[in-house]
Amino acid sequence: MEAAEAALAQRKYVTAIDVLTGVRWLHARHVDTWRQGRVAVLEELSAVDGAKMADAVAALRRWALAKGLTPSETAYVSGGRDRGELRFVADGDDSAFRVHWISPDMSESRRRQLAERQSKAPDLVVVEQQQAWQCAGCGDTGPYLIMESTGPHCLTCADMDHLAFLPSGDAALSRRAKKESGLAAVVVRFNPRRKRYERRGVLVEEAALALAEERCLADEEVRLRRRERDRERRAGEDVEFQAGMAMEITRMFPGCPPERAQEIARHAGQRGSGRVGRTAAAKVFDANAITLAVVASVRHLDTDYDRLLMSGVPRAEARDRIRTAIDRVLDRWRTAAGAPARSAP
Repeated sequence: MEAAEAALAQRKYVTAIDVLTGVRWLHARHVDTWRQGRVAVLEELSAVDGAKMADAVAALRRWALAKGLTPSETAYVSGGRDRGELRFVADGDDSAFRVHWISPDMSESRRRQLAERQSKAPDLVVVEQQQAWQCAGCGDTGPYLIMESTGPHCLTCADMDHLAFLPSGDAALSRRAKKESGLAAVVVRFNPRRKRYERRGVLVEEAALALAEERCLADEEVRLRRRERDRERRAGEDVEFQAGMAMEITRMFPGCPPERAQEIARHAGQRGSGRVGRTAAAKVFDANAITLAVVASVRHLDTDYDRLLMSGVPRAEARDRIRTAIDRVLDRWRTAAGAPARSAP
């Protein structure tokens, strides 16, 4: 129980993960993969089967009780979109794996802090993929994937392609942007040399990022970063196409504020984004493609959709819940044209 002793001395509590990694049946990268929801059970990545893992956890229990440690069952939730409960072994009850053993020397305030941290849902995790992969939703691929119960999904299928990437490097800016963003995810990439996933940055809503930057403007480095982001954004915009798209949006949805139509066109038509505004249909101003771009904007900005996703509601259910709210906005925006009401895609 050397690993357990070391963890207890360092943190004043011990987990089954501490023991399983301490005896080298698992490595940290295996735990990261499991927490991301990329395997069904942790046993799949272990050097031993579930029975031996259970024996180790039983030995941990005996050792902890002899030490006078206090048991505290903890939820293990996936960092994938579905926020599903993580499984340790394929067969049988794995509740013993979820017990954290706490030292009686831990202060009451520290216990409360630990309980709050452990009860908090983990960050959504997006993987910057370096190998070929296929989206379970559309069959396409992309630079990022997020796990759902049906497999890996691209950001477009996961309704997260409206988020902006903020690279690591400025902890204060990242913290503020993530706090202000209704929907956010941590971006990681596997480092084959160190054999572990490393944080690359965060995906946050553009409005949240802008607000965070405003609050950090006293920092010259942040001002430089913002100017660089603006330069890159301007370089990636197809101004003429986006202007035409904005005009088509106001024609189809005359009640849509002009500045909102411009924002939708700018976002959906950003070069290299892979969003609906860059499809062949959108480039000829197909009515369905334009409507999809408008619906996507309304979904994220005028409903509780992002909050529902962040709280773990499945995407299909979240869309059903906010469909009526989308239809109300679309009907209001169509009013001046007298176009018939239609349900949101």
